[in-house]
Amino acid sequence: MQKRHFIDRAIKWLFFGAAATSVLVLLGIFGMLLFNGVKAFAHISLAEFFFTSNWNPSAYGEPSYGILAMLASTFLVTLGAMLLAVPLGVGAATYLAQVATEKTRLILKPVIELLAAIPSVVVGFIGIVMVGPFIARVFGLSNGLTALNGAILLAVMSLPTIITVAEDAIRSVPNSFKEASYSLGANQWTTLIKVVLPAAYSGIIAAIILGMGRAIGETMTVLMATGNALAMPRGFFDPVRTMTATIAIELGEVPYGTTHYYSLFAVGALLFLISLVVNLLAENLAGRYRYKL
Repeated sequence: MQKRHFIDRAIKWLFFGAAATSVLVLLGIFGMLLFNGVKAFAHISLAEFFFTSNWNPSAYGEPSYGILAMLASTFLVTLGAMLLAVPLGVGAATYLAQVATEKTRLILKPVIELLAAIPSVVVGFIGIVMVGPFIARVFGLSNGLTALNGAILLAVMSLPTIITVAEDAIRSVPNSFKEASYSLGANQWTTLIKVVLPAAYSGIIAAIILGMGRAIGETMTVLMATGNALAMPRGFFDPVRTMTATIAIELGEVPYGTTHYYSLFAVGALLFLISLVVNLLAENLAGRYRYKL
């Protein structure tokens, strides 16, 4: 009995240590980004950094460090991705959870989850050689490397997350909910729309937010497929450069210890905060869903 008690306590502390290590690593990353990012504001005003759109750190005259265009580009591409991925993802999750036969589900579910294993550089390559030229032909553009191209690719990359989490939420709705609806004379479609989906609402919202976090944090795909234009976007047919793409392009070549160097850390810290808020919101909604049921 004493040996079993010791083993239980050891396993408990082992798991606690793993969780604590993950939190410490996360805090360490954020601390490193914040420590270096704050140094940029010794030479850059907060108003210039957040509320101007001209990013030109290597200018011969007066360098500029405005990230407004990058912020707008990031949210434009993410918005486009969600407009495409949400109806497709929730629809596919509903089909797998409530309509498809078990045999069909066993075939489709692994195929959908395999999408998450495709390297982002491959998705970006597809965007350059297939999706971009298609967009250019359809809309009469000179170049298909636009925000729309990035949005389509990010939508595809977000689908596995949205479908998997939303399907689990829909399948977790108790059968008693559906049986009560059927007993009152509702058909399958009415039960699905009026009972099942509202009961799984929080879980579906969490799936959407997690998919959004996946889209916001993507780097290689948007770097390759959106044109990398440092200008305020006017719509989905404009080339854009996101925050992640800017860090990936410039950090490897920027001189150490310069204002440009520290400003990239400030961009990374802001991106970290945005991703953290998105994921905390998703976890909060998922927690409400679990306890509600």
